[in-house]
Amino acid sequence: MTPTARRRNAAPPREAVLAAAMDTIAGGGLDGLTMAGLGRDVGMSSGHLLYYFRTKDELLLQTLEWSEARRGAERRGLLSRQATVRERLDAYVDLYVPAAHRDPHWTLWLEVWNRSQDADDDARARQAAIERSWHRDLVALLAEGISHGELRAVDPDRFAARLRALLDGFSVHVVVGIPGTGRAQVLRHVREFIEDSLL
Repeated sequence: MTPTARRRNAAPPREAVLAAAMDTIAGGGLDGLTMAGLGRDVGMSSGHLLYYFRTKDELLLQTLEWSEARRGAERRGLLSRQATVRERLDAYVDLYVPAAHRDPHWTLWLEVWNRSQDADDDARARQAAIERSWHRDLVALLAEGISHGELRAVDPDRFAARLRALLDGFSVHVVVGIPGTGRAQVLRHVREFIEDSLL
């Protein structure tokens, strides 16, 4: 048996497939992500990939869940630092907002959101779980700042919903490349909003 045949018979770990999918999105966008191409990258046939993921929608959602698990660990690390609530809130915003036009994580997010119009209940619940984790961490941070007197007294849950809506709107502008809404401008807008609303 040739090395290539052996490699194709041994399915790579799921994480390796998801990492390869994310690398493909980062390198050439979603247009470059095909089951055949991904199969070549990881040494599997497209049929083998479909056996594990069933559809491209499922592959994209699992890739997003994998990416979000990594970002969630990073977010929790940032929010558990010994720092002021304001500093940790700035770190949360920095992590939330796309790095640049065509940010691969946000590109994937937008595609999954777009496809969710026809998603089943399970897929919607999994997407909602990702949203809840960001929301829950922000609510906890706001509640901490309010209880310590660092932030103005607001309803943490309602304020978090509004702040995340603002972040989502600006983030879409950044990732699709709308002129005048680059990352630096967005961060300034959001920080001004936080100062006006919470400090």
